[in-house]
Amino acid sequence: MATTFAFGKYTHAVVRAIPDTFGKKDGDKNEQGAELDLAKAQRQYGVYTGILRQKLGLQLIEIPADSGLPDSWRVEDIAIVQGDTALITRPWSASRRKEVDAVKKVLEELKLRIVEVTDQEATLDGSDVLFTGREFFVGLSSRTNHKGAEAVADTFRDFAVSTVSVHGSAHLKNFCSMAGSDTIVIGSSDGAKKALKMMEQLTDHHYEILTVPDDAAANCIYVKVGSNSNYLLHRSADECPESAAAFQKLPDYTLVPTACSEVSKLGGTLSSCSLLINRKLEL
Repeated sequence: MATTFAFGKYTHAVVRAIPDTFGKKDGDKNEQGAELDLAKAQRQYGVYTGILRQKLGLQLIEIPADSGLPDSWRVEDIAIVQGDTALITRPWSASRRKEVDAVKKVLEELKLRIVEVTDQEATLDGSDVLFTGREFFVGLSSRTNHKGAEAVADTFRDFAVSTVSVHGSAHLKNFCSMAGSDTIVIGSSDGAKKALKMMEQLTDHHYEILTVPDDAAANCIYVKVGSNSNYLLHRSADECPESAAAFQKLPDYTLVPTACSEVSKLGGTLSSCSLLINRKLEL
């Protein structure tokens, strides 16, 4: 099995700006009827990209917004990147092909080895794929099936790949993420608990578990800066007040509260708004 070498180390972040048609595909309201605030979503995006660039020191690659692509801000869904390989996912919707092509072009410019899912029956979403630094867990959801998981296993042969059932309309990473190579952050819903139990049964490695009251708060972004600085972007206390205190249990971390209330109304998360890559290019 592969090692945890350079886990959390990144050089680039691929992002895509919030379009003026944000949320139009789903109507102007989420399932609970809460209205979307376009201006607020764009402000939150600006703060988020500022953190990636200024606080984490990542080189930002920003794909321009496209009013014809309301969901194009979900760049994490488009590809799974590990090492010098990018697996281009197979969208459940043919209308997302233009979004895929835009991200694929950026990955080609970064000189990554591009692999595409060729099985016509496969579906695969990047937000269903959790890489722990040691192995992959792939959530079987409404957006990802077994054949999609097989594509992950075929592409990243140095790592174990296990499948985890995801109930409802959520992605796997809607209720879990990594806070370092040995710590899984998990939500408290029944679905999250069942998924965690399955992951623990499937792995040979012992992970530390940080449980947070809100599923939404369990989606974090871990980035290692320099040789020994650990940063964790997590939902702010304003958005997930019951979970904010839980992150204080993590020693030696720089905690960065980050808002994403508007994209979360459409099922988005902090991690769904960027694609993080470790790529040093030769000049």
